[in-house]
Amino acid sequence: MKKILFALGLAAVMTVPGYAQAREVTFSTQLSNYGGDGAYLALYLTDADGKYHETLWISGEKSKYYKHLRDWARGSGLNQAEYDGLTGASVTSGRTQNVTLELDDVMIDAGYQVRVDSAVEDMRDNRSDVVVPLTTEGSGKSIAGRGYVQSFVYNLK
Repeated sequence: MKKILFALGLAAVMTVPGYAQAREVTFSTQLSNYGGDGAYLALYLTDADGKYHETLWISGEKSKYYKHLRDWARGSGLNQAEYDGLTGASVTSGRTQNVTLELDDVMIDAGYQVRVDSAVEDMRDNRSDVVVPLTTEGSGKSIAGRGYVQSFVYNLK
């Protein structure tokens, strides 16, 4: 009996370090004054090879327009399970969207990238409007987007 309890205890101790710790991250996306309707945004992660990993947030509640967030749409397969419960209103011109989430520590400084695709009705779609490595060093540093995103910053807590 003592051997069994010892083995169970040892297994538990060896397993605990394998559990990922989560860290709170706030993503702020400031849109430029582009003079159009509200923007649809896809905030998502890719791995070190640029392959889609996970949806973090979708701005815009009408899923029929998600196909215009092209890189995200291709990676997620537009599978509702990828964005279910991760949506909010579109973001209007000149406004800032703030999203705070918990991310596993193992994703930080591990080659993952945060990406933002953007689209506005009757205007151009922007694949990879923002691409930034998810690193401790990059926390708090603002970068410019390539389309409707004026600036993007994430803050690790």
